[in-house]
Formats: sequence, C-alpha cells, structure tokens
Amino acid sequence: MEISLWVIILFALLYEPVIGYYDFQKFKQRAAVDPAARESYYAQIMTWLWVPALFILLIVALTDLTLQQIGLAMPTLGAGTLGSFATGAAYGAITVYALFLVYYVIGYHTSSKVRHRLTESRKKEMQKLTYTEILPVTDKEKKQWTYVSLTAGITEEIIYRGFLIFAFSYLFPTLSIWVVILAASVIFGLAHTYQGFWAGVVRTSIVGIVFSIIYVSLGSILPLIVLHFLLDYVAKLGEEDDREAAA
Repeated sequence: MEISLWVIILFALLYEPVIGYYDFQKFKQRAAVDPAARESYYAQIMTWLWVPALFILLIVALTDLTLQQIGLAMPTLGAGTLGSFATGAAYGAITVYALFLVYYVIGYHTSSKVRHRLTESRKKEMQKLTYTEILPVTDKEKKQWTYVSLTAGITEEIIYRGFLIFAFSYLFPTLSIWVVILAASVIFGLAHTYQGFWAGVVRTSIVGIVFSIIYVSLGSILPLIVLHFLLDYVAKLGEEDDREAAA
C-alpha cells in the first residue's frame, strides 16, 4: 500500500502546483480568443480532480485502507486527537462558518440588502483577482461551474484532508499531528498556485489548516464537503448583478 500512497502524494505535489499552473496560463491565452475555452477547461478540472480521488477509492477497495480512515464516516463528538480546546474551537468554527454561508445563500435570494452587499463585495474582490478568466460568464458556464464546485468540494476533501492526513500519519508515524496537518495544508495551498502566492498558496494553506483541524476533531470530511461546496457557491453570487450592470 505504501507505493500507492506515494503515488498520490507525488501527484498532489506535481500535477496542480506545476502542470496545473502552466495549463492555466495556456487557458488564459485561449480564453481571450475562444469563447468555448472555459467549458473545456472546466471539464479538464473535473477530470483531473476525479482521477486521484477515484484512485484513492480504488486503494480502499483493494487494500486494508478503510473509508473511515480517509474521513468518509459520520462525524463524532468528543475531545479528539487535538485535545478539548482545539476540538471545541473546531466545533465553534464549523458552526459559525456554516451559519455565515447559509445566511448569505438564503439572504442573496430573499433580501435586496444582502444581495447588494454581496454584489458590491464581489466587485471589489474582482478588482484584486489575477485569475478572473476562470470565472463563468455565460449561463451554460455558470451551470457547469456549479458542477465544478461540487466536484472540488468532494474530491479535494478526499485528497487533501482525508487521504493526505492519513498518508503522512501512516508513512511517518512519529510525526506530530500538527506537522501532518501543516504538510497536508501546504500541499493544498500549492494546488492553488495559479491564483497567485498570497491569494492562492498562503490563504488557501490557512484555510486548509482550519479545515484539517475540523476534520481531525470530527473524524469526518462530510461536513467539510458541504462547507467547501457552499464556499465556492457563495463566491459566484452576484454574477447576475454584474451582468445586468454591464448591459
């Protein structure tokens, strides 16, 4: 099983940080001249997220690795590996974060005030982004983006939380769980190199640390899959208003 673990680790270290980065640069050039570039790029993103995730599930099917060991289990409440303080903080964080996301999803569709706030926030954020080419424009692209968000929510939690934390703990049993969390989170950040160093690698690594603490505390990636999807979904709210303003 060790060889299989290393294959996924090396894939995570090389594909998104290196190959994925250069693929995104090529995509940006295509997107400037080809209206269909986003649709094909979205399909590519989903394909190369599902490939390692399905390979991990194949490892589960063919070895002693279990679904529970990669976080595909129901959450459990308790002090956990990280101790009562970290576990309590994780519970609080996941509750506040979930309520925050649900508030904006519901508020966007029911409150003009919340909708306006999200739209203005999105406009300011768009001015800072260096990877706006990846964001959907047409209705078809926006529908496909929902599938990209769902794919990322499922597969990235399997790969970067459930699997990597298990793999590092299994291959290096003497490592502190905090070192394991840091290693998995940095690799998660590197997977977003195309977004830039601070906005991509650093910020995403920090998100990875928080998500990893929640995962280790709960023993499940299932709540994180939902949060991950909602995070990506909320990020696209306000697109319709941008389009109306530009019309």
